Amino acid sequence: MITVAQARPSDRAEFIQKTYLHLAGAIAAFIGVEYLLFQTGIAEALFRFVAGGRFTWLLILGAFSLLGWFSRGLVAKADDTGTQYMGLGIYVVAQALIFAPLLYMAAVFSDASVIPTAGLLTLALFAGLTLVAFTTRTDFSFLGGILKIGGLVALGLIVCSALFGFTLGLVFSVVMVAFAAAAILYDTSKVMHHYSTRHHVAASLELFASVALLFWYVLRIVMATSRR
Repeated sequence: MITVAQARPSDRAEFIQKTYLHLAGAIAAFIGVEYLLFQTGIAEALFRFVAGGRFTWLLILGAFSLLGWFSRGLVAKADDTGTQYMGLGIYVVAQALIFAPLLYMAAVFSDASVIPTAGLLTLALFAGLTLVAFTTRTDFSFLGGILKIGGLVALGLIVCSALFGFTLGLVFSVVMVAFAAAAILYDTSKVMHHYSTRHHVAASLELFASVALLFWYVLRIVMATSRR
């Protein structure tokens, strides 16, 4: 397999353009699904469902993990473009459902500027990290092992917080923003050095997942600081 980094400059440029156009499309679709969830009252229902008990959040996270694993596997292994789009679509909808309770809480119980501020900060951080990844031309694959261990530790803390009823505070959110930043560097490098030029849909899903993770914890930080 000829990777993107090994491809001709014209093919590489076309791949990058398609990947980031699909990423922009995934973000737009995410916003559209969230709008529908709010307009139909589903976002509020999901918020009340999650707020009803700490164990319901674990069920949602478990379902999301299964959907994420399924959609990522579907996109990564498929050569058929239609199958790749289906996997990306499933993942975007799953992310929108997971985000709905947090966004509802931000919209109803926080300042009106919280969500736009978090969105702009996320896009600015993503743009800066992408610029670093492309301009330095460093292979950040070495971050893979660190991210796996860090991800397991973070997941363990989240599960324990739900089981034992303690709250993960602002410091945890700041650490997770750093984790998401490392994931963006890793994924940007991964799609360049481990993907072929025909897998731009899979590449956009990888990047979308990291952007979503970054937005989640940036939003939590903005919500926490806006209440002070």
